[in-house]
Amino acid sequence: MPKPSSAFDLDQFLATRSATVNAALRRFLPTPATKPATIHQAMHYSLFAGGKRLRPALLLAAAEACGGTNVAALPLACAVECIHTYSLIHDDLPAMDNDDFRRGQPTNHKVFGEGIAILAGDGLLTQAFEIAAQAQSWPRYPHQTLILELARAAGSLQLVAGQVADLEAEGKKVSVAQLRYIHERKTSALLRCSARLGGMSANCPPAQLQALTDFGYHVGLAFQVMDDILDVTQTSEKLGKTAGKDLTSQKATYPALVGLEKSRRIAAQLTGKAFAALKVFHGRAVALEALAQFLLHRDY
Repeated sequence: MPKPSSAFDLDQFLATRSATVNAALRRFLPTPATKPATIHQAMHYSLFAGGKRLRPALLLAAAEACGGTNVAALPLACAVECIHTYSLIHDDLPAMDNDDFRRGQPTNHKVFGEGIAILAGDGLLTQAFEIAAQAQSWPRYPHQTLILELARAAGSLQLVAGQVADLEAEGKKVSVAQLRYIHERKTSALLRCSARLGGMSANCPPAQLQALTDFGYHVGLAFQVMDDILDVTQTSEKLGKTAGKDLTSQKATYPALVGLEKSRRIAAQLTGKAFAALKVFHGRAVALEALAQFLLHRDY
C-alpha cells in the first residue's frame, strides 16, 4: 500500500478544512437565538460539539483531486455534515443505541430531552437539503443530480437501512455478508456520497467519479471495521463516547465475528483497495490517500 507524501500535513489540512466548514455551517444555520430558540440551540449543540469533520474533509479533498475549489464544494460538505450529525443524535436515543456521551459530552437527549433531540435531528436533516440546494450547478451535475445523490445516501435504502439492519441484528448471530450489508449502508454510504459529491462539485469526468465511488466505498467499510475495533480496544475518554457499547448491546461487529487480528487485516485490505482506486488521479489525490491512512491507523 503506497503512503502519501511525507510533505503533506494532514493535521494542518484537517484543521483548516474543519475551520472553513464550521464557519460556513454558522452562516447557513439559523443562530441559536432564532425562535424557537430551544431547537436551534439543540441543533448547534450537537453540530459544534467538536466532531472531526472527516466527511466534509473527504468531500473537499475529492474536489481538490478533481481540480475543484472549496467555494464550490463547501455547501455540499456542510450538507453532508448536517446529515451525519442528525444520524448521531438519533442513533444515541434511548430507543436506538441509548448512549449518554457523544464527542466527549452528554448526548443531545441528555441535555434537551428526547422530544427536542428528535426534532433537532429532523431539523439538521432538512437543513442539509436547504444548504445543498444552494450549491453550484454544473453541466454534468445539475442541482437535481446533487440532491438525488444526497437523498439516496441518506434514505431507507442506504443510511436508514443500515440503522434498521443494525438494530435488528442485536443479540443475533449474523454472517459476515449480513454484517457487510450493515456497514455498506450505515457507514460507507455517506462516505461514498461525500467522495462523489466532491467530484461532482468539480464537474469531474465519469472516470474520476467512478474512482471516487470505489474509494469512498472501500474507505467507508474500513472506517467501520476500525470503529468496531476501537470500541473494544480504547477507553471512553479516548473515543469521546461510551467504549464497549457494542459488546454490551450485543451488536454485530467484525471483532465479534472474526476476532481482532483478522478484523485488522480486513481493514488494511479494504484500505488497499481504496488506494488502488486513486491511481486515475496520478498523484493528485494526496489528501485522500492521507485520510485513508489516518482512518486505518487512528486510535480514536
